[in-house]
Amino acid sequence: MVKRQIHTQMNENEIAKTIFDLGLIIHRTLGPGLLESAYEECLFYEIRKFGLKVEKQKALPLIYEEVKLEVGYRIDLLIENKLIVEVKSVEALNDIHLAQVLTYLKLSDCKLGLLINFNTNLFKNGVKRVINGNL
Repeated sequence: MVKRQIHTQMNENEIAKTIFDLGLIIHRTLGPGLLESAYEECLFYEIRKFGLKVEKQKALPLIYEEVKLEVGYRIDLLIENKLIVEVKSVEALNDIHLAQVLTYLKLSDCKLGLLINFNTNLFKNGVKRVINGNL
């Protein structure tokens, strides 16, 4: 129980550093070239094992004035209700991937997102921090 209390005190940057470290472990173990869903499931497993609260494929409605639209947005991973993680396994990240994370940040109360592409030779080259507002 103490472990859980320690983790809930983590800020967005501390959580992001933890997720980076867990992603690095997965990348070193599995390497590039697998399906996005495989990396997402492994990262979900590692985050839970670490003791952080994580939700997978979290539905995110679009609210326009007084209309709530269930348009099918899904956050890959939402950690501690503070950090959004979008997992990719693509040849290269592009502007549409960044726009996707920015949209999720704007529609949620989150300020920080990580866009992680596991399909890279060097893991750190596939990780992008995405910030919404002042952090």
